[in-house]
Amino acid sequence: MTRKTPAAVGAAPAAVPAGYAGTHGGIVELLDAARQAAARSVNALMTASYWEIGRRIVEAEQQGKRRAGYGEQLMARLSADLTARFGRGFGVNNLENMRRFFLAYPVSEISQTLSGKLGNEPPGQKSQTVSGKLSLAELAQVFTLPWSAYVRLLVLKDDHARRFYETEALRGGWSVRQLDRQIGSQFYEGSPRFQCNK
Repeated sequence: MTRKTPAAVGAAPAAVPAGYAGTHGGIVELLDAARQAAARSVNALMTASYWEIGRRIVEAEQQGKRRAGYGEQLMARLSADLTARFGRGFGVNNLENMRRFFLAYPVSEISQTLSGKLGNEPPGQKSQTVSGKLSLAELAQVFTLPWSAYVRLLVLKDDHARRFYETEALRGGWSVRQLDRQIGSQFYEGSPRFQCNK
């Protein structure tokens, strides 16, 4: 964000009332926190949208799987149409990542995660939420890392390793660069969890 400058350059600044610095500082902190929360919320909703796009691609492929090359045609056409409508981010490779994202995080796993997060709700409401179609807001509660982190996690073939790195990235507040470094250093392989999963 750009900082605004006073409209009249050279005008005498207004007198600063007592306690102004504290009030101003508190408002700045509030606005910074709100902007960060909004960015995290938008990231989570976009990541949830990408999971849902992946689900729809997989469903469309399964319906058309009898025809040879249907998946490639579907991806190419979706890529062209979505890019024309929404701009960057919908290349064939990214659509394939969305497809893989859905396959790596099946509905049953997401429902289980949501069920744990909604544990304080009345039983009837909880089961109704996770058994029906999941909303983007519900999915966003599950996918709290940025999309680029999930793309990096998709490289991992071992489900245990993927869950481990996802959990540690959330717990440690890792950036995607830090996540990449931890995966590259085989952090999981040296952990006690790996020894238990051998």
